[in-house]
Amino acid sequence: MYNKFKLLETLSKKVSDMQRNMKFIRKLPIPMDVKAQYPLKAEYAEKKLLRDREIADVFCGKDDRLLLIIGPCSADREDAVLDYITRLAKLQERVSDKILIIPRIYSNKPRTTGDGYKGMVHQPNPEAAEDMLEGIVAIRRLHTRVIEATGLFCADEMLYPENHRYLSDLLSYVAIGARSVENQQHRLTASGIDIPVGMKNPTSGDLSVMLNSITAAQHSHTFLYRGWECVSTGNPLAHAILRGGVDQRGEPLPNYHFEDLERLYLEYSARKLENMAVIIDANHANSGKKYGEQPSICKEVLNSCRHSAEIRSYVKGFMIESYLEDGAQKIEEHIYGKSITDPCLGWEKTERLVLDLADLL
Repeated sequence: MYNKFKLLETLSKKVSDMQRNMKFIRKLPIPMDVKAQYPLKAEYAEKKLLRDREIADVFCGKDDRLLLIIGPCSADREDAVLDYITRLAKLQERVSDKILIIPRIYSNKPRTTGDGYKGMVHQPNPEAAEDMLEGIVAIRRLHTRVIEATGLFCADEMLYPENHRYLSDLLSYVAIGARSVENQQHRLTASGIDIPVGMKNPTSGDLSVMLNSITAAQHSHTFLYRGWECVSTGNPLAHAILRGGVDQRGEPLPNYHFEDLERLYLEYSARKLENMAVIIDANHANSGKKYGEQPSICKEVLNSCRHSAEIRSYVKGFMIESYLEDGAQKIEEHIYGKSITDPCLGWEKTERLVLDLADLL
């Protein structure tokens, strides 16, 4: 009897400790209520259906245009992001016969150690305290303003699967990052999304992890999501993103070269998955975090496409980190349109790259 009471006392203490270690600040509104308060106008919802079909046709092989998922490493301020995407929209008009642009509005930023700016959903003002409620409102407002001002529908990274529904009616593309791709909840949530979901290879560079994630996302599942028992139908537009890896010493291992694309083609084909497709991330470990290398990486991949019909058939586009100003800055520097996370290509180099790629197609 003594042992039983002692056990209960120990368990009670552990529960009490957990409550002290995690403070529940407030219950956030459900996505349905946020969408009702900040709706997308019906005319833009109709335009999104058309744009989503164009993008899906690229992944299904019905449209041979190149996709560019392009924009800042992380969205940090509404005015600069809107300015940047307004310029992209004008550029899209010039290359619309060759290229489909999907702007990046990455509202949450994965951090390797957990430290640093975690994105607009955490801090709408990078220099103020974290406020998740204001962050949710801010990212929805930003996406909606971009759509209404430019007619373009954007991409975001699904860092938190439970947050996807706050933006699900606004997004045309979702990426799952290198540190999330092996997570079960990311994979199953992706299986219930009806737009393209790109699965990055993990930081180790292991292709099998990425391919397993695509397989899971393309299948139907029953799982728990936001307190509901859900059944997904599977997402045939789930696909690969090659972003390079690192070795045991942390040195970058690019995986965009001809032999890498050939190897992935063979491994991908063996899986017999739907709509085999790959997007090449031109930054991260593929560039060794040297953002200025992105144009040459894109051009090398296009050269590989010219030398192999198989590679050309499944390389659907590029992921590029770009903003108004070259490089990166510290938050307190306040340079308009310059990344406060990973360094990006500035606008002049971005415009040149997009036009060069269109000429090469």
